[in-house]
Amino acid sequence: MLKALPLNKRGIPASRIALGCMGLGGGWDHEPVTAENIKQGHEALDAALSIGINFFDHADIYTRGKAEKVFGQIFKERPGLREEIILQSKCGIRLMEPGDITNMFDFSKEHILASVDGTLSRLGTEYIDILLLHRPDPLMDPEEVAEALRQLKASGKVRHFGVSNMSAAQIKLLETYCDEPFIVNQLHMSLAKISWVDAVLSVNREQWKDLTFPEGTIEYCRAGNIQLQAWGPLAQGLFSGRPLEGQPENVVNTASRVRALADEKNTTPEAIVLAWLMTHPAAIQPVIGTVNPLRIAACGGADEIELSRKEWYELYVSSRGEKLP
Repeated sequence: MLKALPLNKRGIPASRIALGCMGLGGGWDHEPVTAENIKQGHEALDAALSIGINFFDHADIYTRGKAEKVFGQIFKERPGLREEIILQSKCGIRLMEPGDITNMFDFSKEHILASVDGTLSRLGTEYIDILLLHRPDPLMDPEEVAEALRQLKASGKVRHFGVSNMSAAQIKLLETYCDEPFIVNQLHMSLAKISWVDAVLSVNREQWKDLTFPEGTIEYCRAGNIQLQAWGPLAQGLFSGRPLEGQPENVVNTASRVRALADEKNTTPEAIVLAWLMTHPAAIQPVIGTVNPLRIAACGGADEIELSRKEWYELYVSSRGEKLP
C-alpha cells in the first residue's frame, strides 16, 4: 500500500499524480493563444480529472506564459473549477529576449513579486496554492527571497512555498532566513533518470565519486516532510511506446521488462513506469508532462499497482545497465 503524500499530511488534498502543463498554449513564441489551444486544455483537463488528478503544475515561463493563459480561459468557461483543484506554479527563470545571449535565473525580490502578479493575471485567480522557486540562482540573496515570500504570504497571493531542482544544502540556506516552510522539492526523477537512486548507493564507492546528484537531498526531504515531486516521470515515453531504434541495450531491455510487467498486471506501460517511482517509500508525486488525453488516461491506476522489491530492483538495475555490487 502506498504511503500518504507529505502534502496530504499537511492537510493539502493533493492527488497522488499531478499534471504538468508545460505542453499547453502552443509554441514557445509570442503568438496569441488560439481557440485550438483552449480546446486542447479542456481535453487534457478532462482526461486528468477522469483519473482522479486534481493537482496542476505550471510555471510562468511555460510557452512564455501561454500555458497559464489557457488555464485562465478555462476557469472563465468553467465557473467553480478553480476551487476544486490545486494550482502550483513556478518563478525564477528569465527567458532570452532579442539581444540576449542566454536565459537567466533571478530570485530577486522584484522579480519574484512581479512574476507572481503576472501568473495571477494570466490564470485569472487571486491566489496560487503553491509557488516553487524554479531553479537555483547563484546570485540568490536568501534574505531578499525571504522578504518577497513574506509579502506574498501576507497578501494572500500564495498559500505555500517550495523549490524545484534544489539540493538539501540550498533548501537549508533558504530555511535559515524564511519564515514559511518549503513543502515541495521538484526534481528530475524517472526510470531513465536514476541518479537520485544511485546517490544512495554511491557512498564510499570510487567509481561513483563523480555522481552529480547531491547526496542527502532525498533523505533531507523525507526527514522534513517535504513533498518530492518528479518532473519528467514518463521519460518522454522511452519505456512506454517510443521507437527504440538506436537506443542502448539497457533502454531496450528495460522497455521490454516494463511491457512484460504491464501485461502481467493487466495495466499499461505508463502505469508501470509511474508505479516504479511511487513504490519508493518517499511517497514521490509524479508530475506527468503529457497533455495527450490518451496518454493521460493510460496513467490511470498507477497508484493501485504494487511492485515487489524484486520487480523494483530488476527495473532499476536494467535501466542502469550495471549490476549492483
